[in-house]
Amino acid sequence: MNIDIIKQHFNIIQDERQSAKVDYPLFDILFGAICAVIAGGRGWTDIREYVLGHHHWFLKQKLFENGVPVDDTFARLLAAIDPKAFRECFLTWMKAVHRLTEGEVVAIDGKTLRGSYNRDDRYSTIHMISAYASANQLVLGQLKTDCKSNEITAIPALIQMLDLRGALVTIDAMACQTKIAKAIISQGGDYLLAVKGNQGKLAKAVRTAFESYRQAPIDHTKWQAEQHHGRVESRTCHVLSAKQLEGNFSAWKGLNTLIMVENFRAEKGKVANIEYRYYISSKDLSAEQAGQAIRAHWGIESMHWILDVSLQEDACQIYRENAAENLAGLRHMALNMLRAETTKISVPMKQKRCMMKTDFLERVLLAGFASMAN
Repeated sequence: MNIDIIKQHFNIIQDERQSAKVDYPLFDILFGAICAVIAGGRGWTDIREYVLGHHHWFLKQKLFENGVPVDDTFARLLAAIDPKAFRECFLTWMKAVHRLTEGEVVAIDGKTLRGSYNRDDRYSTIHMISAYASANQLVLGQLKTDCKSNEITAIPALIQMLDLRGALVTIDAMACQTKIAKAIISQGGDYLLAVKGNQGKLAKAVRTAFESYRQAPIDHTKWQAEQHHGRVESRTCHVLSAKQLEGNFSAWKGLNTLIMVENFRAEKGKVANIEYRYYISSKDLSAEQAGQAIRAHWGIESMHWILDVSLQEDACQIYRENAAENLAGLRHMALNMLRAETTKISVPMKQKRCMMKTDFLERVLLAGFASMAN
């Protein structure tokens, strides 16, 4: 395995220590941490134990030649890394290994790191905003906010970091803002935004535009039905031109399409109901395309679930300095590489194989950095 290719990628992250006093190069610490997190490591002790357990393999890569540091050294050095530098490193890596295709859905959503709060201030919990390429199941970038309420200000900053040319960006109703729509268009993408009561006039106008569709008899031939553990769900999608809106909504840059999703749900022992959900988009979408994009958005929730269940993100109690944010970036990087490796087994099983066998770890690393080697 060519470590130099990976090392070159991490040159963005500068080591601020005096070179004469460095026993453990920063790249050794970073690379060891990435390998350990890929293999299921959840904290500093896990990282140190993984490197110690496979020290012979790291020595073959000419790493940790002065021995394996204590876990406090891993903690201190990784917490001291500037998150902005780590974020730029992540973005550069993703731009090198992934190219968005025309119409590809990029879902943006936030997730709270529940164990990341300062023990003297429970309101200091970190909230991360992520951009997720749904088709390829890859995190494209992430950005920290101080709390969930700051998503509206953080999302435009994340969007400005990404090349969204040709992408269809989906976001939930909280981020249905004219500023965010403009930011997406300025980066070369199109938006598909959920509309609810936080945009009262817009929501009312969109509902009014679809009034005749809600009153029309149900055409079951256009509904897609699914069965899940005793409940039945059916849905259908309708689209209209934004020209059907009554009122002035010119502040929504590029507004082109209105979307309504009807969702019927029946569950044993409960009253069946129909729910209506509304969206706006700058892209000229058919009903089928709109429905597929809306469903694709929920892939980011699956990613959040895997971070919690497989990588135990919420259980992580690390919070000092930049540690929580940098570890979140390492987990995103690890998950991307685990999913890029093509063996048809689950993420947890891949982690177990990486824990036991360095040859499988090499396969995961090579899958993650494959495009950079070409």
